[in-house]
Amino acid sequence: MYDKQRYLDQIDQVIENGPYKDDWDSLSRHETPRWFRDAKFGIFIHWGIYSVPAFGNEWYSRNMYIQDSPVFSHHQKTYGNQKDFGYKDFIPMFRAEQFDPAAWITLFSKAGAKYVVPVAEHHDGFQMYRSDLSCWNAWEMGPKRDILGELTEECHRQGLINGASTHRIEHWFFMGHGREFDSDITDQEQWGDFYWPAMPEPDHHDLFSEPTPSREFLEDWMIRTCELIDRYHIKELYFDWWIQHSSAKPYLKKIAAYYYNRAVSWGEEVVIAYKHDAFMFGTALVDIERGQFSECQPFPWQTDTAIAKNSWCYTENNQFKSAKSILCDLVDIVSKNGNLLLNVGPKADGTISPEDTKVLLEIGEWMDANGEAIYGTRPWRYSSEGPTKVAQGQFTDKTDKVFTSEDFRFTVKGSHIYAACLSYPENGRITIRSFAKADASHLPLFCGIIDRVDVLGFDETPKWVRDEQGLHITTKNVASDKPVVFRLTLR
Repeated sequence: MYDKQRYLDQIDQVIENGPYKDDWDSLSRHETPRWFRDAKFGIFIHWGIYSVPAFGNEWYSRNMYIQDSPVFSHHQKTYGNQKDFGYKDFIPMFRAEQFDPAAWITLFSKAGAKYVVPVAEHHDGFQMYRSDLSCWNAWEMGPKRDILGELTEECHRQGLINGASTHRIEHWFFMGHGREFDSDITDQEQWGDFYWPAMPEPDHHDLFSEPTPSREFLEDWMIRTCELIDRYHIKELYFDWWIQHSSAKPYLKKIAAYYYNRAVSWGEEVVIAYKHDAFMFGTALVDIERGQFSECQPFPWQTDTAIAKNSWCYTENNQFKSAKSILCDLVDIVSKNGNLLLNVGPKADGTISPEDTKVLLEIGEWMDANGEAIYGTRPWRYSSEGPTKVAQGQFTDKTDKVFTSEDFRFTVKGSHIYAACLSYPENGRITIRSFAKADASHLPLFCGIIDRVDVLGFDETPKWVRDEQGLHITTKNVASDKPVVFRLTLR
């Protein structure tokens, strides 16, 4: 039987006995793992009860209770009044009858991903794993399978690194609009912790909003997170937003110290991803949602985005990005010292849509030919060249970027510099100005000696010459709508 106080005592004991304490000074000694810096590309998975209605986006459980929203109207027309058919009533419909974890991980591996981060618990409060803390989970209801556990085992079997994300803290207010009218949310005693606590929704960016999450709720959130750590030995712990709230700070420090100490005892390297300055800089990994940095950063970081532009979960109206667009972003992100965590939203039955699958396989085909310019690389002295500027910050990925044949991104590994042309011209002629020779009026940006130039993925040896204008490369048979990568071998 679950003993809350015993788990709280265990958390304190692990922190007391381990090298990491629950303060920023101690946590700042943690380093981003080598495996993460080498992996570059991971898969995020948003899959849960919200995949059943497949309408709007993964915030269905919140929006269906907002009386003037399109989701509210859709719900009543499709399923009936929220008093008679609430969010909980989707659980029996979430059967995952075609869920095949081996097929999923095989697909992600073919796409070139090196780590996988399933959403373990979204804002809706339904755990996608076996838990001792609540019965509202996929092991006891709906599919009656340990979804996270099965994916974790398959990651281990196929050599991918396993992670998990928790969006639990937003559950403090996520169902709160259901209290504003006669809905099933008002029957909280009957539905227990699934509809608890359903508090009024605060301004999402007010760090001191009230009512402040209670100690009971915050301890429950911390223990749920530590249960994920202990049961699945996750290597990336991803937090969604709202953990930056002032009330969360002491618990975040405890979670981080507990996690880092557990990893030491496992002999494993782990990483925590966070947003909105929730952690002290240098104690965990900066993550940018649906966006990126415009310049190379001196620290590792991560972008999380989705194949679908309009939703993280599967909906019947998803608008899908092209593989080309995603690969241009990947190359740009890696050149700037970042990783790309790309989200897939499976259908409620456990299948992955043909559109998602097509994009993933196209990415994988490109990675098979060009992966050496991605995996295990580090930024070069210059990350980019060209006229197209990348917008910095969150939620900048709604519009595809339009690159030119003068836009290049650079990475380095061993004796090679990799130069990716983001939009290769039909005439097969490019000039990379960053490799120009010196002339009488200026020193060069690059003083090294290039011995050889190869093009990845094509059976052709390019012609090349270097002069005061740059490195001129010419090909005859190279054609692609995706980035074309040249490998420069240095003496």
